Amino acid sequence: MPNKKMTRIERLESAFALKETDRTPILGGWIACPEYMMKLADATAEQYWADPGGVSIKAYDRLDTDGLIGVFVPRHKDDFRCVDQNSYVHAVSSLSLDDAVARIDAMPSPEEIESKFDFDTAYQNFRKSMIDMQARSGDMLWMPAQWGAGAKVTWYGEFGYENFFAIVGLYPERAQRLMEIGGAYGRCQSRVIAEGVKDGIYPKAVLLGEDICSQRGPMISVKFMEKYYAPQLKYGLEPLLEVGCRPVWHCDGDVRPMLDLLFDSGVQGLQGFQPECGMIIDELVQRRTKDGEPLLIFGPLAVTTELPRLTPDEITGKVHHAIEVCKGNASLVMFTGNTINPDVPLENIIAMYEALKK
Repeated sequence: MPNKKMTRIERLESAFALKETDRTPILGGWIACPEYMMKLADATAEQYWADPGGVSIKAYDRLDTDGLIGVFVPRHKDDFRCVDQNSYVHAVSSLSLDDAVARIDAMPSPEEIESKFDFDTAYQNFRKSMIDMQARSGDMLWMPAQWGAGAKVTWYGEFGYENFFAIVGLYPERAQRLMEIGGAYGRCQSRVIAEGVKDGIYPKAVLLGEDICSQRGPMISVKFMEKYYAPQLKYGLEPLLEVGCRPVWHCDGDVRPMLDLLFDSGVQGLQGFQPECGMIIDELVQRRTKDGEPLLIFGPLAVTTELPRLTPDEITGKVHHAIEVCKGNASLVMFTGNTINPDVPLENIIAMYEALKK
């Protein structure tokens, strides 16, 4: 354990490099409750709604957060949700299976996608956003999740669940085409992030991943993903790995059946977890990357079975347990499995942060 007190950014950078830190770092950004942000920042409702992002950053600063994965801002004043039914790409309910297949056939080829990608414009927009938000975040590290990086397997957002899974089962050649297209888009985004890493404006760890697992496991067979998706994920992650940026996979549901696939493709860390789905930190820290290195863990406090239900003392115990099981096994950055909603008592959130200082 280093004797010198680290800055927040130094603490995270050391953890990302699998090195020792003066204390376990913690990430923030996923508290979806305006009232908590106001209270932590000593802000009025008027002040919050005039600058919800700024007030939230002040709240995380007061919690002594080391870095921000993002800042959740409600879409409406009368709600806590940062997303609603208008936030996602919706499948057209009238879209037939034949129409979905025709849409796939009309999509540009992976080669076209990559050749026409305007890297310079994309990077300049990314760079400006990163620099602007880092300036607002002060000495906290701004490291927003990059959900589109790597590759794409979850095409149900565009075609609907029924059409997507029917295509996977009935039209494997179209499903393969979707995976290849998703790999091309994912690699383009990874190239932008990798340039940011080389430029010093993005850290050497990035949160990415997709919700392809339910509480019972992957929604499509691992065999299918090994054949069609894994090669694209590996291709899409290459630019990140080449600059030493560790891809950390977001774990929703029971991801265990596809862990080998993820690690073989280049994933070097996990974020989550849902212990009720079998995603137990004690077991997961024993896993290793493709190169035999320990994993980088963002977690593991659950927003389903732990943070909303336990007492502050029990939350402290969960934090200390995670630190102990990761010691010598994995590089731990404390975080939550998913969004912290208003069902989580504020005192439990504070207990999570305070436990790191004891």
